Amino acid sequence: MFGIGCNPLDPAALERLIQLKGRDVGKGMIVVTGTLQHTEQYIDSLPEQRREQILGSWPGPVTWILPAKKGLPASLTGGRDTIAFRVSKHPVIVELSRLCDHALVSTSANLSGHPPCKTAAQVQDLFGDKLDYVIDAPLGDNNQPTSIFDGKSGLQLR
Repeated sequence: MFGIGCNPLDPAALERLIQLKGRDVGKGMIVVTGTLQHTEQYIDSLPEQRREQILGSWPGPVTWILPAKKGLPASLTGGRDTIAFRVSKHPVIVELSRLCDHALVSTSANLSGHPPCKTAAQVQDLFGDKLDYVIDAPLGDNNQPTSIFDGKSGLQLR
């Protein structure tokens, strides 16, 4: 599935993405990066009882709900004191986060409630010139959305 994203710390970019997808602002967003160093800007601390499990799952297709740093945009966290975060090994995410020198918002390329786009052409047809760029790169191996786990309880949420 293709994704769309933006700078997680840019409120205007977040608002544009939310409007583009018709997404409920209360859902919050997933933040992805290719490097552990970017976690420091978003995550307050890793829950000690889950630290080894979290770090053992990264980089990889696992998103964790973790304590958020104070001051993050409410549209990023959904107004909660937690953030959904993943350190990915997907080459496109790794390279984009390296080039931008920050993490990225990651959400499926679709209108809320509709199936995600599976090709760059579908993304272009759906969003047209409303996106700044479309990167036509190979998809990862996952055919399903990534797993999401709660950092406190360890329970799988998705």
